[in-house]
Amino acid sequence: MPLVSPYDMLHNTAAAVGAFNVALIEQMEAILIGAERERLPVIVQISENAVAHHGSLGPLAAAARTALAASSVPAALHLDHATRPELIEEAVALGFTSVMYDGAALPWEENVAYTRRIAHHCREHGVFLEAELGEVGGKDGAHAPGVRTDPREAARFVTDTGVDALAVAVGTSHHMTERTAAIDLALVRELRAAVPVPLVLHGSSGADDPTLAAAAAAGIRKINISTHLNTVFTAAVRDVLDAGPVVDPRRYVSRGREAMAVEVARLLRLFASSLPARAAS
Repeated sequence: MPLVSPYDMLHNTAAAVGAFNVALIEQMEAILIGAERERLPVIVQISENAVAHHGSLGPLAAAARTALAASSVPAALHLDHATRPELIEEAVALGFTSVMYDGAALPWEENVAYTRRIAHHCREHGVFLEAELGEVGGKDGAHAPGVRTDPREAARFVTDTGVDALAVAVGTSHHMTERTAAIDLALVRELRAAVPVPLVLHGSSGADDPTLAAAAAAGIRKINISTHLNTVFTAAVRDVLDAGPVVDPRRYVSRGREAMAVEVARLLRLFASSLPARAAS
């Protein structure tokens, strides 16, 4: 199936959509396996950090495009948390259907100016643009815990930049390994009422299942998961390595792939189950 834009996923369904980060090809395969088992759309994300790990975007992007095009479910390819406009331009040229520009560490005027310029470039190429206002805790010191997105500022930012989706700070933090985050659901509802584009929740690994379902019902449309799936993948790999000597990496990464696929499927079911609550809210 050809790669799709997140636009239809986020606008034409009342349920939240899962967006999962990859650093390895096996993780990419796991996401698509999980989505195909549930017959649900999915967003595959490659972060700027993953690009740095591999040394360049091209090879990983080529693998992702090939894998997503062979998938039997709608799948979007998204560049996550890009702080460098030139990386976004490269992703657009490489066929990504969605990108995120993260200018949250910049002063308001600079963030708006850069984001507006990138939004124009993305529109010219039919690429979906997500941006961020209101820093999400825990990322490289630039995102202070406790920060919350102001609904009026968020609405103004979207109007001034023309972005297609907005990542908001409502209580989660990046890189959490315990699922103890408390999401401000009242703020999510305020943001949903004030902001004319879909809301995105970053740092979602830190929230437990009931909290994520409640956030989706309150108005979150895209839920990003990275650390939690890395934890699942790594635990499965560790189980194989702890069981005895192993040389062939396929033996342990395949176990990680299957464990991650099971969890992706479970999370997609959870997000899809937000449909009745959302429709009633």
